[in-house]
Amino acid sequence: MTTVAVIGCTHAGTFAATSILAEHPDWTVHVFERNGTLSFLSCGIALWVGDHVSDPKKMFYSSPAALAEAGATMHMRTDVTDVNLDTKTITYRSLEDGDDAPEQTLAFDKLVVTTGSRPVIPPIPGIDSPHVLLCKNWDHAIAIKEKAKTAKSAVVIGSGYIGAEIAEQFSVTGVKTTLVDGLDRPLANNFDKTITDQVAAAFEEHGVTLALGQKVVEFHDNDDNTVTVVTEKGEYTAEMAILAVGFLPNTDLLKGKVDMLPNGAIVVDDYMQASVPDVYAAGDSATVFYNPTGQHDYIPLATNAVRQGLLVGRNIETPTVKYMGT
Repeated sequence: MTTVAVIGCTHAGTFAATSILAEHPDWTVHVFERNGTLSFLSCGIALWVGDHVSDPKKMFYSSPAALAEAGATMHMRTDVTDVNLDTKTITYRSLEDGDDAPEQTLAFDKLVVTTGSRPVIPPIPGIDSPHVLLCKNWDHAIAIKEKAKTAKSAVVIGSGYIGAEIAEQFSVTGVKTTLVDGLDRPLANNFDKTITDQVAAAFEEHGVTLALGQKVVEFHDNDDNTVTVVTEKGEYTAEMAILAVGFLPNTDLLKGKVDMLPNGAIVVDDYMQASVPDVYAAGDSATVFYNPTGQHDYIPLATNAVRQGLLVGRNIETPTVKYMGT
């Protein structure tokens, strides 16, 4: 009997687990997830804030119960604390029972690392302010939605996909918005100037203050329940600040054990296999093969995660279907 351990269960983990069980219904698949939910579409946070989501439950397309029904053994609210590739064991403990929870071990034949990504939190003074919110998981979504119900002003730091989208939704729901970025154009890493000029003009038409080409150097809380975002060139005060300056792979468990890019993304081949046999990775914890450059790259998007997760199931026994590249 083959035992598979899947660590992490957002998009890549959900699709990896279901595809493995579909291909190998007789295998034992253990799924480990720190959160109490899985399959959360974080790309829907901005839409929910902008009142375009009729029911927040629609931002989930699967559940622990659905995966259990498909045959997985679920370990929700569980932290994997160690992975030993030599002995093929993982160590884990329940987060429900606090710090006193005993550690347990599981032996595996195949390991699937779908631990996803975490928001970049730069070491800026005051960044731990309760008014500075992250924008990644379900808990973050609830916090932003709650604050957005009454807030009349916001500063968004980072004008990539997430920052640009949330600034847009704030601006169309009457929240006075400032968009801050170290680069001199919004969406500068995604589009050429021809496009970003149009984006900048649309933001300005909607009353968004563009504070571009300036890095944040400090946050400080004020007595009136606001936060001031201090940059190299100015100060912007609002009722909340959203930090959206990028993501890093959540792969500390495997550090030094498999080949990674300098940022920690696990390098996988065409069949989602890492540099160590029987170890697979997919989604935000892994590289994609980027067709325009012919190189392994880090592009953390749900589309890539879903495709890669599906391929884990197809390839986990025998290399069968190649990733088509991104």
